[in-house]
Amino acid sequence: MTKSAKKFLSPAPLTGTTGTRGIHWIKHEDGKRLWLVLDRAAVAVNTFNEPVFRELDALLDEVEAGDWEAVIFRSAKQSGFAAGADLNQFKGLKGNAEIKAKVDEANAVVDRVAALDVPTVCVAHGICVGGGLELALACDFIVARDDASFGFPEVLVGLHPGLGGTARLTHRIAPVEAMKMMLTGRTQKAKKAKRLGIVDLVVPERDVANAVDAVLSGKVERKTPGAMAGATNLYPARVAIARQMRAETEKQAPSDHYDSPYALIDLWEDHGGSLSDMLEAERESFANLLPTQTTQNLIRVFFLRERLKANGKGKSGVKHLHVVGAGTMGAEIGAWAALQGMTVTISDPFTEALGKAVKSANKLFKRKLDGPDLLAAQDRFIPDPKGDGVVSADLVLEAAPEKVALKHKIYEGLEAKMKPDAVLATNTSSLDLNELARGLKKPERFVGIHFFNPVSRLELVEVVKQAKSGDAAYETALKFVGDISRQPLPVKASPGFLVNRALMPYLGEALLMIDEGEQKERIDAAAEDFGMPMGPAELADQVGLDICLAVAESLARDLDRPMPEIPQWLRDKVAAGELGRKTGKGLYDYDSDGKPKKAKVKQPPTAAMQDRMVLPMLDAIARCLDSGVVEDADSADAAMIFGTGFAPFRGGPMHYARDRGYTDVRMTLSSLAERHGERFEPSAWWRKAEG
Repeated sequence: MTKSAKKFLSPAPLTGTTGTRGIHWIKHEDGKRLWLVLDRAAVAVNTFNEPVFRELDALLDEVEAGDWEAVIFRSAKQSGFAAGADLNQFKGLKGNAEIKAKVDEANAVVDRVAALDVPTVCVAHGICVGGGLELALACDFIVARDDASFGFPEVLVGLHPGLGGTARLTHRIAPVEAMKMMLTGRTQKAKKAKRLGIVDLVVPERDVANAVDAVLSGKVERKTPGAMAGATNLYPARVAIARQMRAETEKQAPSDHYDSPYALIDLWEDHGGSLSDMLEAERESFANLLPTQTTQNLIRVFFLRERLKANGKGKSGVKHLHVVGAGTMGAEIGAWAALQGMTVTISDPFTEALGKAVKSANKLFKRKLDGPDLLAAQDRFIPDPKGDGVVSADLVLEAAPEKVALKHKIYEGLEAKMKPDAVLATNTSSLDLNELARGLKKPERFVGIHFFNPVSRLELVEVVKQAKSGDAAYETALKFVGDISRQPLPVKASPGFLVNRALMPYLGEALLMIDEGEQKERIDAAAEDFGMPMGPAELADQVGLDICLAVAESLARDLDRPMPEIPQWLRDKVAAGELGRKTGKGLYDYDSDGKPKKAKVKQPPTAAMQDRMVLPMLDAIARCLDSGVVEDADSADAAMIFGTGFAPFRGGPMHYARDRGYTDVRMTLSSLAERHGERFEPSAWWRKAEG
C-alpha cells in the first residue's frame, strides 16, 4: 500500500487529500483498489438524499466499467460514516406512487453495491446508523474502528429500515438479535457489533490499513449466524417468535398509536425466509409508512429535538461542576454530569445524603459503563462534606429544598467563595428567580437550570433568565446543558416556568378526580390510552408528592388564574412522609423494584376524562405563549415531549391542538368551565390562533 494511501485512511482530514472530488464523494485510486469516500457537502454529519445517491450511482458506472480488485467505502467526516437518511426529504410527503418511486431509486443504488463483482469493504468509524449501516451491510465486509457504533433508529421516527436493512441484517446475524436491534432502535458499540456478527474486524485507526488488507486477502472468515439462529428464520419459528415480539412491543409502543414496529414484525414473519422476498416487501412497507400521520409527527419530533440541541451548541468551558444538595435531584444531576465527563463535587450538611448520592451514582455508572471508563466516572464524582469544591468550580448548582430563606443563606456563603467568573445556578422548580436573586452581590451571573426527574431519562432542561441575568452567564448555562447531552430550552422567569406550569393543571385535575371518588388506575389508563407514557397518578408519585404540592401551592399563590383545588389528603400524605416512588408509598404502594402495585381497572376510561386532564395543559401552554414565557409553539411542543413524555406520536400538545382544531379545543374548554368551574376558561390565545 502506498504512503499516500495510508495517509488517506485517516478521517482527519480526508477532504482535500489525494483523489478526485465530486460534490458529495471523493474518488481515490490506490493501485487496483478504489476508495469511495463520502463527504456530503455543507454538513458536519453525513446523511443520504437523492443527490448523494445519484452521485454514487454515477461512480458505480465507473466501478463496473473498470478493472478493480476491490472497492472500499469510507467517510471524510469526523462524526462518523453516516447517520442515515436526511429526514428533510420525508417531511410532508404525500402520494404512495411518488414515494415508492423514490424508495425504489435509492434501493437500486444500494443493490448495485451489493451486486458488484469485485470485493467491497466498508470502513466505519463513529456513527454508522440507519442508511449508513444499510450501505455497509450491502458490502462484503465491514471493518469497524474501535469508536464505531451501529444501529437502526428508524422505529423512533415511525419507520423501519428501507434500504435493505431489514433483510440483510436478519440474514447476516441471528434474526432475533437483528429484530431486537430494529424494534428498540438501540445502537451497538463496535465490539458488541462484532460479537453479534455485524462487523468482521474491530481495530484502532492505526490498524485500519492492515485490517483492509486482511479481509481482502481472505484471512478473515465471515461469522455466520449458526444453525440454531438460521432455524429461527424458518416460517413456523417466525410465527411463534413474532407473536412474542408483538406482545412485548405492545407494552412499550401500543399498536393503537404506533405502526412501524408491527409493520416490521409482519415483514419478518411473512418474508424473513427469503432475502430477495424481504428486500422487495420492505420497500412496499417503508413506502406505506412514510405518509402516515404518526410517522410525519414523529419526524416532526426529530426536528424539534434538533432545534433544542441547537440552543446548546458550542462549548461552555465548564469543566468542574459543584452541586449543593445531595437529595434526589442534586444527586442525579451530579451523577449525570460525571457520567458525561465532568468533574463533580457534591456537598450536603448530612453525610447520610452524600452516601446515598454516591450509591445511586455508582448504580448509574455501572448501568452505562464498565472497565476503566467505570472507574474514571467514579473518580469524577466526589462527595464534598465541607463544600471545598466551590472555590474551583466553573458552575455552582444549588439543589436545596424549596425555601427562599434557606437558598438566600446558601447563596451568601457560596458568593464569598466562588471564582469571579463562575456561574451560580438554581434547580428550583417553583420559586421566583427574581426573588431568589435579591441580595446577590453579582445577580448577573445567576440563572435557573431546571432539570426533570429522572435526569438520566428526561432530556429537557429549562434554562431560566431572571431580570438581571447577564448574557454571558445565560449562554454558559445553555451550553453547559448541551455539554452534558441534555436539551436546553430557554424560558423567562415566571411561576412554574413552562413545563410545571403546564403539567400541574393536568396533575391537579387527576388529583381532584381521585378526590371525587374516581379510581386512580382508571385515570392513569385514560392518560395512557391518549398516549402518555404513564398516567398522572403514577407520574405524580415519580415527581414526588412533596414536589407536586410545593409547585401547586406556588402556582396557586403566584398565578392570576384559578388552579385545581389541592385535596387535604395530599397535604396529609406529604406530612406523613408518603412522597411517592422515592419513599415506597404515595398514591400507589411500590415494590422493591420501584414498580407501582396497581389494581385492575374497573371500568373503561372515557375521552371525556382525557379532555378534562389534557386540555387544561394545552390552555396553560397557550397562556405561556401569550405572555412570552417560551418563544413559540414548537419550543413548547419540544419541552412537553422531552420534559414530560407527552405522546410523541401526536407531535406535541400544540400540534395536537392544531390537528384537532383550535376552535374545538376552545369550545370544549368552555364546556368544561360550565361544568367544573372558571379554571377551565380558555385563554385569549385560542381566538388569536383561530384568526
